[in-house]
Amino acid sequence: MTPNFILKKQGWIEVICGCMFSGKTEELIRRVRTALIAKQKVQLFNSRLDTRYGIGSIISHNQNKVDALCVKNSAEILPLVKKDTQVVAIDEANFFDKGIVAVCDTLANQGKRVIVAGLDTDYRAEPFEQMAALLAKAEFVTKNHAVCTKCGNPAAFSQRITKDTKRIIVGTTDAYQARCRRCYRKPKEDK
Repeated sequence: MTPNFILKKQGWIEVICGCMFSGKTEELIRRVRTALIAKQKVQLFNSRLDTRYGIGSIISHNQNKVDALCVKNSAEILPLVKKDTQVVAIDEANFFDKGIVAVCDTLANQGKRVIVAGLDTDYRAEPFEQMAALLAKAEFVTKNHAVCTKCGNPAAFSQRITKDTKRIIVGTTDAYQARCRRCYRKPKEDK
């Protein structure tokens, strides 16, 4: 559940997490659009790493799009947030360094609603540390599921279908599939 009320100077953190293709960015955009309808001042941020569908915006796999500032690291966010901003949305938090946790905490403590979306685990089903910390600090958590590409059950895992072994590989259906627990195969460790 997310709040449908605004208390003056009351900030909080909302985390939207899940595997690839679970609609995290779509949900972030929906919440942002609702805040804009309510005439709230909103600022959006995305990692400069996320170039899948273009730069200068947050774009879902369904091609829904909102303008955003692209930043290289978490330290760039706080100086860019305007004093009168009420809602700060950050997509792909798993691409950021661990400083993203302190940034979100600071913004919430300043009375801002902070909406953060990102993968909770990597292609090896290991937690992204910054996302785990944000989940622990958040007042509101939404865990989305995709549909398993193998059997159609609810999927919570991101199966990498390339041979890349770097932890972060930016990609879409060219590199990942959503899988359920039964169909997910943990990659073998390189020897």
